[in-house]
Amino acid sequence: MGNDGGSIPTRRELVKEAAKNPSATEMKESQHEQQEYYWTTDPISQKPLAQPVVSDCNGKLYNKETILEFLVEGTRKEDADAATQGEVKSLKDVVEVKFEDDSDTSASTNGSGQRELWKCPVTGDRLGPSSKAVYLVPCGHAFSSTAIKEVSGERCITCETEHASNDIIPILPTSATDITRLALRAKTVKEKGLSHSLKKAAGSKKRKKKDVEAESANDATNDVNGDVSKAGTSRTSTPVNGANGKSSTSGINNSSTASLTAKVVQEQENKKRKTESDIVRGLFSSKDQSKPSGKSADFMTRGFSIPNGGS
Repeated sequence: MGNDGGSIPTRRELVKEAAKNPSATEMKESQHEQQEYYWTTDPISQKPLAQPVVSDCNGKLYNKETILEFLVEGTRKEDADAATQGEVKSLKDVVEVKFEDDSDTSASTNGSGQRELWKCPVTGDRLGPSSKAVYLVPCGHAFSSTAIKEVSGERCITCETEHASNDIIPILPTSATDITRLALRAKTVKEKGLSHSLKKAAGSKKRKKKDVEAESANDATNDVNGDVSKAGTSRTSTPVNGANGKSSTSGINNSSTASLTAKVVQEQENKKRKTESDIVRGLFSSKDQSKPSGKSADFMTRGFSIPNGGS
């Protein structure tokens, strides 16, 4: 090697342009392209968005038809789970967003086909990647964020449906504040047993009447057993019928429970008395006591006797 006029290239010569962090302008353009995509395309089916459109708790938009296919038939399950982050398990977890159509529908998506354009019913501003938009839960009407800020009160401008300030959902949020607020709201709603649409969550349905009655019966049985146990531990010191004629179960509010408890306590007292009588009766023999039989005599009548011939 060598003497051929060649040279070994250095790293600086190989890397003509060092990698640079994207500038603010480049980041803004990339974000705008991403927003344009999600405002016009269903992220699951890759089809253009067309009403009816629904949104999850994160403010993402989907075709309602796509969500129905996913929930009913399991179509594109992996794509759906990735897009929804596992937050959509029933139709209660999405809200149908009611956009107002813009009269100008001449815009196209990527030069192929026509797509729907939407506007704010208050300000007339076009809703899309270039403007912030929100929708209300539970009615689902969409507005520009400017219109919501300017209008006071907590009623929908279109349908007069009441809503809380926390139920104003930003569509496709990009700021960290909005994303954090939506995550906190989703957690709070779940803790209340509600879904994103503020309906009862799928796992918190009311129990059947039969189950409630069975549980009530078990509770009643446990109460009776507890009362019997308490009464049994105190039966030696407190009679069933005291001097004043009051039962030892007078502290039990439920009359049927008190009656049953008194009956059980009485049976236990009778059994105890019978056992004690048998024990006392066993101390003495049923034989004629005038004819002692030596060691076979009752121990209560046993004793030492002095023989007649003893000195």
